Amino acid sequence: MLQIRKAAERGHFDFGWLDTFHSFSFGEYYDPAHMGFRALRVINEDRVEPGAGFPTHGHRDMEIVTYVLAGALEHKDSIGTGSIIRPGELQRMSAGRGVQHSEFNASKTEPVHLLQIWILPERSGAQPEYEQKRFDLRNDLRLIASHDGRAGSVTIHQDAALYAARPTAGTIVRHELAKARHAWLQIAKGEIEIDGSKLVAGDGGAVSNVAQLELHATQDAEFLLFDLA
Repeated sequence: MLQIRKAAERGHFDFGWLDTFHSFSFGEYYDPAHMGFRALRVINEDRVEPGAGFPTHGHRDMEIVTYVLAGALEHKDSIGTGSIIRPGELQRMSAGRGVQHSEFNASKTEPVHLLQIWILPERSGAQPEYEQKRFDLRNDLRLIASHDGRAGSVTIHQDAALYAARPTAGTIVRHELAKARHAWLQIAKGEIEIDGSKLVAGDGGAVSNVAQLELHATQDAEFLLFDLA
């Protein structure tokens, strides 16, 4: 069964320096019908103006994954990490018992477009951690985050697997869902057809009680697939 969350139905705020869409309740946006899906708590699609960003603020007990679609995002945190995240790279920050960080557009001329994802951890009070890796995305699904860090993915402290793909038009991408597993699909670019429904950039979809997903790229596309307990 596929339950679609259309891009236009998401929470939306334009603060001038930040244009942001929330797939699930976040900050000033509250919708009791959309509080997350399984352990997936937040998917925010952000566009940050040049030179702007989020000043130092705190998090705890959350797996925070940042996926940059265009531009460059500068990250600094209280555990000594400083980095620039660019398209093709994935950042994972486990907030654990508490971490402070800031995120700014690293460019003075170009906006940065990103997805920020929060996943509930399997336990609270862990040691804060940071990890960043580059991935070569093609037509097939590439595992980019997992519970055990297998296949070169970053490690998240939850029974979840995050895949990404960048299929060209006409490609079919398949994914097997084990019994009692669920999936969330988030379209970043282009258009995907699944089970007779078309999903475009910004659309998401919850999938349950399905053994295999078959995703048809009707345009060049980029998407994330969460395999969840």
